[in-house]
Amino acid sequence: GVIKMNITSARYKNDPVSGKENDIIIAVINDTEWCVPNNAPKNIHYAEIMRQVDAGTLTIADAD
Repeated sequence: GVIKMNITSARYKNDPVSGKENDIIIAVINDTEWCVPNNAPKNIHYAEIMRQVDAGTLTIADAD
């Protein structure tokens, strides 16, 4: 079955080790904070984040 993902926030994070920008997305999904790899279409959390961004219902905040 499909898992309902309630994504309440999403923010890019830069990799502190490599310095790579927007390396991961810190997302709050179903009241739990997840570190979601960016540009990983096979990751179910990433796919749902991008689906909601494309639908205009979620915005990913810039990295601090």
